[in-house]
Amino acid sequence: MSSTRLRALHAAVELVGGEGIRALTHGRVDAAAALPPGSTSNHFRTRAALVTGVIEWIAAEERADAGLPSIRTRDDLVAGFTRMIEVQSGPQILRTRARYALFLEADAEAAQPLLEQRAVFEAWIRGILRDLGGEAAERQTRFLMATAEGALLHRMTVDPDAPVEAVIARAVDAALAA
Repeated sequence: MSSTRLRALHAAVELVGGEGIRALTHGRVDAAAALPPGSTSNHFRTRAALVTGVIEWIAAEERADAGLPSIRTRDDLVAGFTRMIEVQSGPQILRTRARYALFLEADAEAAQPLLEQRAVFEAWIRGILRDLGGEAAERQTRFLMATAEGALLHRMTVDPDAPVEAVIARAVDAALAA
């Protein structure tokens, strides 16, 4: 990937994550990335192409960062979810905000990379719950994911220092007890 394209994508994520979807224009991205005018539009001809490009890049970056750890115990699962929420609401908050904003803006086709990524994550969690607690626990996958997403959203919007581990531990215990 060219350095110009990479700079544009980084700037686009920061703009959307910091200022919202309306900030995503070719000119604003050029300015934020300190690129000559027209650089972003050379890589993304339309706004729709820019939205799609940013979504695809966020999905790729999150996959690269995920490094899905080996989860063998209940405590591993609690620690993994807790860490994920802390990272996404801390050092990666702009990317997380951008992902949510783009999910809301994108049509079904443009959002596909994020939906595919979510499906992979959901299947991974489903397998862990099945291994730790059987089929009944496996059926709690969406409950556990929704609880984690709620904790993440709470930290991003209401209380950036809200403790996460106890909430996740209760949700994991409820899923495993099902």
